[in-house]
Amino acid sequence: MPAQPTRVLTTIEHLLAAASLFPDREAYVEPATDARERRTVTFGQLAASTPQLSEAFARRGLRAGDVLALVLQSSIDYARCYLAAQWLGAVTTGMNPRLGSTQMAELLERCAPALTIVEDDLEQQFGGNVLQRSVLGTLPTSSTRPAYLAEPDEPVAIVWTSGTTARPKGALFSHRCLDAVVAGVDVLGAAGDIRLSPLPFSHVGYMTRVASEMALGISTVITPTPWSAASAISVLSSERVTVAQGVPTQWALMLDHPSLNTAELSRLRVAGTGAAKMPASRVEALRNALKVPVIVRYTSTESSLGCGTLPGDPDDVVAMTVGRPVAGVELDLCDDLGHSVDRGEVGNVRLRTNAAMLGYVSRVVRGPETSTIEMDEELTRAAKSDDGWISTSDLGRLDELGNLELVGRRHELFQRGGYNIYPAEVEEALRTLSAVKDACVVGAPDEILGEVGVAFVVPTDPSLRPTIAEIRQELSPLIADYKRPDVLVVVDQIPVTAMLKVDRNALKPAAEEAAQKRRRPV
Repeated sequence: MPAQPTRVLTTIEHLLAAASLFPDREAYVEPATDARERRTVTFGQLAASTPQLSEAFARRGLRAGDVLALVLQSSIDYARCYLAAQWLGAVTTGMNPRLGSTQMAELLERCAPALTIVEDDLEQQFGGNVLQRSVLGTLPTSSTRPAYLAEPDEPVAIVWTSGTTARPKGALFSHRCLDAVVAGVDVLGAAGDIRLSPLPFSHVGYMTRVASEMALGISTVITPTPWSAASAISVLSSERVTVAQGVPTQWALMLDHPSLNTAELSRLRVAGTGAAKMPASRVEALRNALKVPVIVRYTSTESSLGCGTLPGDPDDVVAMTVGRPVAGVELDLCDDLGHSVDRGEVGNVRLRTNAAMLGYVSRVVRGPETSTIEMDEELTRAAKSDDGWISTSDLGRLDELGNLELVGRRHELFQRGGYNIYPAEVEEALRTLSAVKDACVVGAPDEILGEVGVAFVVPTDPSLRPTIAEIRQELSPLIADYKRPDVLVVVDQIPVTAMLKVDRNALKPAAEEAAQKRRRPV
């Protein structure tokens, strides 16, 4: 007899279960800083206060199906608002307060929030039904409002893509999507973990994982902002963190900080990284410094879940690949016609999982009784096939063990003299050189070769500036001659976005100028 499908649980159901099983366990922690005392909320307190906050939101005009916009820093208040919206049956969208005012206004216009919660110093930038964060503590403290009985495929969150190459897109997720993440948490989440969360809560890394945190009773420790290596290391120690997460830029800064050598990290069991590659030497250094396995996770906003390495994987696997699909995820590499490519060949990375988005939001129309979310069917079809495959826009190949090696994104690929150049492959080789601390490669127009590679390099020793000839010579045994950069620009640091990903757009003007100078007559 076939097994019966598991019932989809909403985040609220996971919260109520957590409050029953471990009411006194800390759900969220804001560590102490010079400006404030340590602040916490338990699962029991969350479950008790969520209906009260939802009642306050209802009195302010938020209804089932409406959109609640959160323009807040990562915080306990952000989590409380997200849960209160779900109690009402509303849809939450988060926006990083660091967004520019023009982009913020566009996103708000597209999602038409019935209520917007903002940091106090931002209120003057917003119109409509706006509530300051500081007012949350003064709202009504009693409610008998029952939780909204959501269907599995009803929407619960709109998560905006980073928009580094195009207009940000709003990925819509349902309760089924969030519940599917619970099965794909893997080694980054075990019952009772204390997990450091360095990413903004508006990111998919929080918005779609909140149900899994409730299901496993994970205590989420929120890294103080603005981020610094010293504060992150202090939090790892003082909060007895068991799971540490960060992007390579953060880990590099922490490795360079002297306090890491004396930090108390005996509770730590695993360290996660992602968003960019980390040299094998740095993986080894991090593993030795933390004395725990280092693993990589990879996904896209649209798929929510993806691939990862496992504890025990060699350092070069962690450095060069993003591992294998996690539970509940299928992986496929295909050509531009949709045909699967052979192992070892470069193809378009596709992921299929129940955690994937429903599609992209075109706009939200707020009606007299409820709001209607209109989907952008054309954009959605370009990213998600009828049978559920998400096109990530990443290019990759599988190694002999089935690990996925990313070679770049489609928009990053450039052609030099007819050859495809994948920047990630060149950057990986550059980072192995003794003179190079970090690197980014950008394609720039060239009247003879079509495009050339411009390498932006952060030197290991700032007083020593390598030349392009020296770099090309050192790369000769590592990559083909046509892949070696033609132009070298030495910089103090590689620019990053608000999500601490390399900001290639910021480098393009300098790359084009450097390439032009290369061909300019003396």
